[in-house]
Amino acid sequence: MRKVFDFHGGIHPAENKHQSVRTPIADAGIPPELIIPLSQHIGAPARPVVSIGERVLKGQMIAEARGFVSVPVHAPTSGTVHAIEDRLIAHPSGYLAPCIVITSDGQDEWAEHSGVSDYQKLETADLIGIIRDAGIAGMGGAGFPSAVKLSVKSDTQIKTLIINGTECEPYITADDILMREQAYEIIEGTKILRQIIAPKETLIGVEDNKPEGIAALRAAAQGTDIEIVTFPTKYPSGGEKQLVEILTGKQVPSGGLPSQVGVVCQNIGSTVAIFNAVVHGQPLISRITTVTGESVHEPQNFEVLIGTPVQYLIEKAGYQSEKNKRLIMGGPMMGFTIPDTDVPVVKTTNCLLAPSETELSTPPPAQACIRCGMCAEVCPASLLPQQMFWFAQGKEFEKLEEHNLFDCIECGACSFACPSHIPLVQYYRASKAEILQMRRDHEIAEQSRIRFEARQERLEHAEEEKEAKRAARKVAAQQRAQAAEESGEEDPIQAAIERAKAKKIAQQAGAGAGEESELEKLEKAVVSTSKRLATATTKLEQAKAEGSDLVGALQTGVDKTRDKLTAAEQALKDCEQRLDTHSAEQPPVDAAQAAIERAMQARTSEASLSPQEKARLDLGKLQNRLKKSQAVLIQSRENAEEDKVIDALESTVARLTEKINAVQQQLNAAEDA
Repeated sequence: MRKVFDFHGGIHPAENKHQSVRTPIADAGIPPELIIPLSQHIGAPARPVVSIGERVLKGQMIAEARGFVSVPVHAPTSGTVHAIEDRLIAHPSGYLAPCIVITSDGQDEWAEHSGVSDYQKLETADLIGIIRDAGIAGMGGAGFPSAVKLSVKSDTQIKTLIINGTECEPYITADDILMREQAYEIIEGTKILRQIIAPKETLIGVEDNKPEGIAALRAAAQGTDIEIVTFPTKYPSGGEKQLVEILTGKQVPSGGLPSQVGVVCQNIGSTVAIFNAVVHGQPLISRITTVTGESVHEPQNFEVLIGTPVQYLIEKAGYQSEKNKRLIMGGPMMGFTIPDTDVPVVKTTNCLLAPSETELSTPPPAQACIRCGMCAEVCPASLLPQQMFWFAQGKEFEKLEEHNLFDCIECGACSFACPSHIPLVQYYRASKAEILQMRRDHEIAEQSRIRFEARQERLEHAEEEKEAKRAARKVAAQQRAQAAEESGEEDPIQAAIERAKAKKIAQQAGAGAGEESELEKLEKAVVSTSKRLATATTKLEQAKAEGSDLVGALQTGVDKTRDKLTAAEQALKDCEQRLDTHSAEQPPVDAAQAAIERAMQARTSEASLSPQEKARLDLGKLQNRLKKSQAVLIQSRENAEEDKVIDALESTVARLTEKINAVQQQLNAAEDA
């Protein structure tokens, strides 16, 4: 016989297990509607890959894993995706969460799938990939993804593989019935796990209150070196750290994992799911769930599809609502009251307990702590529940963490033993949630700070670059001006300034000032051409005096410039005469009235157009606006404008593009017709 050890604390509540193992596992059938939460495990929720109205097949992936610590979700039966929305789920807080709702068609049609009977030939990575793709997570605890737990680091040596068949919680018999009826699948699933982990020893731990399950396992394990280890019944022997200590004598360090002491644990239900995934190619779409309590007529275990509404399942066991005041998901120690019977069964739902008031009475009001210390005596994690209770009341979260709050497995032993009926576990659970939320808020704030600082640094860098460009342009302009002054040519900077002034004056003049603007342009052209002629003549005289070979070329330039000056003077004279004649013949025009008349003419012209012609006109206007907006956007990006300016311009470009596409489609449709 293998030596077994004991852990600190523990209690012996009434077991009440015999009621639900009197009959074999029953098939719960296919409910009319399945509600599949996207998060049924620790880690990131899955991401939907189906759409509303789409028909799905049994076993088809309907949501993909999002990240390393995540698992996909599969359709439990064939049907149509009715909705993807927030629904009430089974959770102590009773909150809504994203779910995929499937209306079943009753055909239960499988998607294409195949298993690997000779899995011994597969590599470890391939086996872990199959388990991950099958969506398998822990089915006896918090729902930790199995593939993540099995992905042991290369430098970690696993000595012991433990299959947890303890099931110490009162009333629950889902694992017990599995050991009785599917012992072969458990042993084969254990072999698959051994191939992945390569441990030195493999143990299946079972409490001694399950003689039928123990006998079935030992019969199935004959001829293997898988050892079935039994030990005295005590709650909570099924806790992962407690079971490791019972079977190996090793204690997992505070905040640590069993792998740190060379151990990997898997639940009985998860082991069967791994066997079905590898050998039969079936994803995790159903599980064994115990339905028990005095408020059901026929307590028993059901194989139930994931997503089945609780109301549908408890009716299968003859639910008598008049006897029941609260419906518990899980056992009486670690379970929680569900807010509504429409919540769905999930991968971690091992029990639905419907007790009568006499069977499990409503807890009496809590009284003051008498400091008896009984909570510390029964704590299996060797914590100080009394101290933690005071810290939780005072929201002293730092002290709670110093007292290893997160080592608490929420087994409820302290609450069970408390003579003052203080719901200690509820305080610890709430404190954990608050601490985790504070951590998330801190991470979000830290990320925001990093993004803000990065943005500020980016803007400062962009401003420095713009300032450097401005300085470089200024130096270049000064150099050009100095070169022009030395050569006697027209100052390009001053010429640009004059042009900008002329443009501004022309814009301010408004409607009716076209002739005046042209006159100013011609006057400036005469002045600038005169300057160029003077400069060219000076250079020609210098070349003649020096006997340069450039005399001929310079003479040609002087002649051309003189001709341009003559043409500019004549154009200026003609413009002055035209302006005088126009002023004498035409009365002053009201600019506002002229604008109104032009608008009315444009409206009249558009009204006479056919729908296709009008659409083409609109299309041309939109395309012109799009070109201008794109040019402004490009310039803003080059100038490193603020993000909100660029976002607004990008939004404008996108909106104009959509309008152009819509108008183009209308034109195409009209032309096809």
